[in-house]
Amino acid sequence: MKILSLQSGTSVDGIDVAVAEVQALDDSPTPEVSIRPLLTRTVAWSPGLRHRLIAAVDGASLTPAGFCELDTLAGREFASAAEPAAHEVGGIDLAVSHGQTLFHWVNGGHAQGTLQIGEPAWIAEALGAPVLSNVRSADIAAGGDGAPLMGLFDRAWLAGEAAASGRPIATVNLGGIANVQVVSPDGGLVAFDSGPANALIDGVVSRATGGRDTRDAEGALASAGQVDERVLSELLAHPYFLAAPPKSTGRETFDLGVVDRAVAAAGREPALPDLVATLTTLTARTVAGAVRSATPEPPGRVIVSGGGVHNPALMRGIAAILALHGIAVSTSDEWGISPDDKESLLFALVGFLSWHGIPAALPATPEGRARVLGQLTLRPETTLGPRLRGIAGLTIGRGHE
Repeated sequence: MKILSLQSGTSVDGIDVAVAEVQALDDSPTPEVSIRPLLTRTVAWSPGLRHRLIAAVDGASLTPAGFCELDTLAGREFASAAEPAAHEVGGIDLAVSHGQTLFHWVNGGHAQGTLQIGEPAWIAEALGAPVLSNVRSADIAAGGDGAPLMGLFDRAWLAGEAAASGRPIATVNLGGIANVQVVSPDGGLVAFDSGPANALIDGVVSRATGGRDTRDAEGALASAGQVDERVLSELLAHPYFLAAPPKSTGRETFDLGVVDRAVAAAGREPALPDLVATLTTLTARTVAGAVRSATPEPPGRVIVSGGGVHNPALMRGIAAILALHGIAVSTSDEWGISPDDKESLLFALVGFLSWHGIPAALPATPEGRARVLGQLTLRPETTLGPRLRGIAGLTIGRGHE
């Protein structure tokens, strides 16, 4: 199958588009599966829509009319990003759109709901192909957290390597939020969000520069600053870091209010480089701590992906802490997957699994309640059962008496 995936992360940096060929390598009921990227790119949001999406993610109120408009405009931009990619690879069999997360509702330590926007009907109309969307809600309804999904990919990808080495292998994805996955030699999986990765760093830089800069490019600010230990201590006291996994979070929890409250409690306002250095250290410490404590036996290595890979200050911080515990750090590039593309390949795999009716068991999913993920928006060409040309009429049978 040629599967196109679309997603925009918690940083709202742009629409990640990928087309991958995903196929079973044998005819068994549980085959080995190969995934081969055919095309990957990131398409910028139009500036006005990106501004509105960020405002909504940060908690701006939306009327029903405003939500309808935002959902439709996002769907159209996803469709516009997808259409040329599908054309370049000669057509696709399925599209998977994660959409843009506006809110991930967690209450009492468990996910209660999640909201991604980007109406899939516009994508199906542009591509002439079925679209799988809303890929987290089924797991949440079954009692799971709907996140992180990366564990599905990593267990399939790394279980053999972990078994061969005899030690767990960890992966970290550094997006707006950081997620940690640990695959054990016996095929066991632990996966959870460790807290913020780039979200708070990006937020303070964008606010301080009036939106001129949206990230700490090359980790320059963090490298120039000094960690404010008092502010860092306040940040590390956030209850999320004390909660046991499995757990999930998002920008609705780690917004700029978290930073402002920590600064106020510390009683001083750090200069921007010092604040960025402090937030970078927060991510490094919480990620490294999550990797070390996720399983009884610490992993032998950590494979890192996501946009945070391009921040040398952050990568140095994570590697330095983990080196003290004998844990080697590498990027997914060294394992054959571009750090910028791994999440897109994940959603292509989710599409393959769901199309074939394979339930997805995440660590927080209750035993025996794994669900097939997502909802399909169909085109007339889509065949899910015996093909009919239409119906001639409808007869109502007599009900039970």
